[in-house]
Amino acid sequence: MSRKNLISAILVSLFTGLIIAGTFIRIPLPPVPITLQTLFVLLSGMLLPLSLSVSSVVLYLILGAIGLPVFSSGGGLALLTGPTAGFMFGWIPAVIVCGLMGKFEFKENKKLEFAYLILTGMLANVALYVPGLLWLGISRHMTVSKTLAAGLFPFIIGDTIKLVAAAIVTLNTREKIVNLLEKED
Repeated sequence: MSRKNLISAILVSLFTGLIIAGTFIRIPLPPVPITLQTLFVLLSGMLLPLSLSVSSVVLYLILGAIGLPVFSSGGGLALLTGPTAGFMFGWIPAVIVCGLMGKFEFKENKKLEFAYLILTGMLANVALYVPGLLWLGISRHMTVSKTLAAGLFPFIIGDTIKLVAAAIVTLNTREKIVNLLEKED
């Protein structure tokens, strides 16, 4: 195994582990708890190459599907059809948005780069909320207003804080990760 492949595997494992850890840092609200998972999903998308960030999320979903208790309600395939499933599957388009948008660096203008990362995080949250809210409403037979009240409004402030934190961490660590991945064997 090459050094780059080893570093890539370690980063996928690390971010999968962070998403798992974020599951257990939560405020239980029915039907969707507040967790730190979104923070780590955004960081994965902003910091890692697209293939690695998608791999981190998919690995998390696979671990939960095979029964490991990594979801906020435990583990098992049945939880991938529960009310929060759309949000978990929404992480894939979220990291894709981050991967496609978030790799621009504004070396001479950190304020512009920060603003761009905030925009990226906002669009990633939209990409996550669309399937999340659609599935929450469908699975719970809720009206649009009840779906928004249960699955969006309680999370806006927290998700804003998480995306600002992800942008700050990205500004301060992206170069280190890029250098780690670009080193020759």
